[in-house]
Amino acid sequence: MEHYPLLFIVALPFLAGIAAVLLPTDSRTPVTWLAGLTTLACTALILSLYPAVASGGSIRYDITWMPSLGLDFTLRMDGFAWIFALLVSAIGFLVVIYTRYYISPEDPVRRFYLFFLAFKGSMLGVVLSGNLIVLVVFWELTSIFSFLLIGYWHHNQRARDGARMAFTVTAIGGLALLAGVLMIGHVVGSYDLDVVLASGNMIRSSDLYVPALLLVLLGALTKSAQFPFHFWLPNAMAAPTPVSAFLHSATMVKAGVFLMARLWPVLSGTPEWFVILGLAGMASLVLGAYLAMFQQDLKGMLAYSTISHLGLITMLLSLGSPLAAVAAIFHMLNHATFKASLFMAAGIIDHEAGTRDLRRLSGLFRYMPITGTLAMVASAAMAGVPLLNGFLSKEMFFAEAIETHEDSWVDTIAPYAAVLGSALAVTYSIRLIHSIFLGAPPESFPREPHEPPFWMRFPVMFLVMACLVIGVVPGLTVGPFLHIAVSSILGDATPQYSLAIWHGFNLPLAMSVAALAAGSVLYLLIGNYLERAESAPIFGRLNGQRMFEQATIAVSWRWARIVEDLFGTRRLQPQMRLLVAAAITAGATPFLLSGVGFGSLGTMDFAFMGLWCVGMGCALAAAYQAKFHRLAALALLACTGLVTCITFFWLSAPDLAATQLVVEIVTTVLILLGLRWLPKRSEALLERRGWWDRVRRARDLTIAVLAGVGMTIISYAVMTRAQGDTIAGFFLDKAYSEGGGRNVVNVILVDFRGFDTLGEITVLGIVGLTVFALLRRFRPAPDTIQRPEQQLIQREYDEAEPDRRADATASEYLYVPSVIMQWMFPVVIVLAAYLFLRGHDAPGGGFAAGVAMAAGFILQYMAAGTVWVEHRLRILPVVWIGGGLLVAALTGAVPMLLGNAFLTSYFQYVELPLLGKVPLASASLFDLGVFSLVVGATVLMLIAIAHQSIRRLRAARQEEERHMEERQAWN
Repeated sequence: MEHYPLLFIVALPFLAGIAAVLLPTDSRTPVTWLAGLTTLACTALILSLYPAVASGGSIRYDITWMPSLGLDFTLRMDGFAWIFALLVSAIGFLVVIYTRYYISPEDPVRRFYLFFLAFKGSMLGVVLSGNLIVLVVFWELTSIFSFLLIGYWHHNQRARDGARMAFTVTAIGGLALLAGVLMIGHVVGSYDLDVVLASGNMIRSSDLYVPALLLVLLGALTKSAQFPFHFWLPNAMAAPTPVSAFLHSATMVKAGVFLMARLWPVLSGTPEWFVILGLAGMASLVLGAYLAMFQQDLKGMLAYSTISHLGLITMLLSLGSPLAAVAAIFHMLNHATFKASLFMAAGIIDHEAGTRDLRRLSGLFRYMPITGTLAMVASAAMAGVPLLNGFLSKEMFFAEAIETHEDSWVDTIAPYAAVLGSALAVTYSIRLIHSIFLGAPPESFPREPHEPPFWMRFPVMFLVMACLVIGVVPGLTVGPFLHIAVSSILGDATPQYSLAIWHGFNLPLAMSVAALAAGSVLYLLIGNYLERAESAPIFGRLNGQRMFEQATIAVSWRWARIVEDLFGTRRLQPQMRLLVAAAITAGATPFLLSGVGFGSLGTMDFAFMGLWCVGMGCALAAAYQAKFHRLAALALLACTGLVTCITFFWLSAPDLAATQLVVEIVTTVLILLGLRWLPKRSEALLERRGWWDRVRRARDLTIAVLAGVGMTIISYAVMTRAQGDTIAGFFLDKAYSEGGGRNVVNVILVDFRGFDTLGEITVLGIVGLTVFALLRRFRPAPDTIQRPEQQLIQREYDEAEPDRRADATASEYLYVPSVIMQWMFPVVIVLAAYLFLRGHDAPGGGFAAGVAMAAGFILQYMAAGTVWVEHRLRILPVVWIGGGLLVAALTGAVPMLLGNAFLTSYFQYVELPLLGKVPLASASLFDLGVFSLVVGATVLMLIAIAHQSIRRLRAARQEEERHMEERQAWN
């Protein structure tokens, strides 16, 4: 049975993020409703799946992609994934409510929700992935979208630096995780999570276990900001507080400990696991708590406390004990509730008082009693005070810390580290309460503090109530959910455990009392010192950001500069030389290793040989003229393209010939329009040639000859080999029976290799947007700004028609051809429609039709001018690009809902009035997306060139008018 709700849970946030961007700019309330309803819908879907996972089983949704390589899109939900997904979605809903009142109306709210929803969808993908490769993909997506969220206020230097640091560290960890996952898949023979979880003994006994373990843990520790990778998390506090609350409680940093718990049955139980995770967790627990005490920024204190609590979870997972795993999962849930509430309370304080500097906050309880009470309860839960949820999981932590798990010094010091870390947690929790809410208020606050609106406070109230209720009646509230999560991880090894508040007088209780007492006494002794401290002694001098930047400069930037010095250039020719040389090397390698086979040439038509000689001659002449006469070189290059078109016709490939012809026409015209802006050639420079210039030209000639001869050999080998050695027979046999079309080339593009085509049109759209962005900032050479000679002849006409002066075009001096060109527009539209509709069964298709349609727009711009065309036609090329991509993607996604692979094609004959039986194929819709994107990308480049002309012509006219005014004033 396919469980489609799993797909909807992951897909809804991404779709809602796209929808948010399409809303109007000032749609603050609608976009909030969209985000809130989306997160609420995901929460409801997750809750509806509880009966399916409550029995201890798992549900799956599979989309077959490349089963031979184990690369399938698989979503899987068991009890552990269910409770984590619920945590992500429910806290995400509360964050949306909170954000409505936190984010300023001046901030781009649509952009925030786009990043937020995509980040949430990525995290849900990590949690619900049933294939390790899919998990890594979503893992890296969380790094990308967290980078965008942390750097949301990009005008802030700290935000940009924090985002860059977070992305660098976590992305490197993600690459390590990918390598580790590939090793695990190699050992097991599958990337399917169910298969991997059932192969623990095989993995632990493999020679690849240790390297795979190191790589996987590198990915997990960097993500959860564990020592020695903890430094990036405090620097991420430049993000908006809703981001910090979501990132620290249920997403991002929880992904690392989630992965460690998910793979606990497979990787744990070895000395390597125990020592690596034990040391990392212990160091993070103590160091994070120690540094948190000395922070003067409230969010910085909470960030270091997150490092400490995640270190507690990591230390529990290192022990390899089933009861320790239970405690780790329980503390993940508890930490999410009190940490999210504390970050939201910190945001309220900053929002209402105007600062979050602990040295400037005091006595806020009299101004904000409700917020103060909520923050105090959440801080007590963080400190492990009895009758709150944090106390229960810390009791379980102490109980496991005193047990003997490995005969090593790490196990010996574990109880002492547990008490020390907990005592320091009590100290910084008391400092948080005392510094902000108690004592005498300062003379003035940056902003007059007061209670926030109810709905801004509501998420904090809800989470604090959860801390209290779970702490008082844990068995009735969280007990069943914790059980299904634990049993899905441990299976038959699930131990007996109790969530009772009272277990009698025992050693864990004594450790809790000792930690509470020691932390309280410590604050009484050094509280005043903490208020004045600029940084923590010893470890505080280890500035993680400075060390990261120095390492980045020493490693990345230095090597980048060396590479840039060796291969970088501002000129196009050296870059092309490197690319062609690399292509020659890559192409020659397989021939040198394996050789190349040729078939018999057969009879050669001398007319065909003559045609190719003409093409080669034009190509050589174009290369020669490129240095002297660009227009002539372009004309010769167009002749070479025409020879290619004739060649396709000659070899019975009319579809390729038609496509090549329209592409040649459009590219030639676009290049011709761009020649205007190239700087003029210096005759003196062309004549001055030394010995080095002759060497350089000989080198370039050698590379060109090698590339040409190599392509000739490849072409000859392909065209003379036997028919049975190619895959042409397969496509000829299957094109109509399985693709529903007689045009084999088009069926290959939109059906058999539709996924490749989807990637290619995506690249084409990116190229169009990039060209547009570059031309917007393009500043041509000064000698190109002057008006062409033909337009200077029309100066008197310009003065008589001032309204058209800003848009001088060829229509002013080529009137009759311009009228004919305008009349051609309907004809071109009909031609494009004809090429598109016949493309599945005859030469044509979406690409050729799109280029033909773009040629129609080019004719209008050339004939009537930019202003005239855009005053009458609303083209919107970006909409064409986005719509084309959307149509193509949706055409591929619909078969997935029917249980088939992505981009599966359907076709049948339909009886239509007057027309009779007509073949219809779903691939035609995909071809429509190709058509739309090609039109949009081509016209976007045209518009960029056209607007560049308008700007330059206006500048030239202004310069002429200025000179005329100066002459008149002189006279």
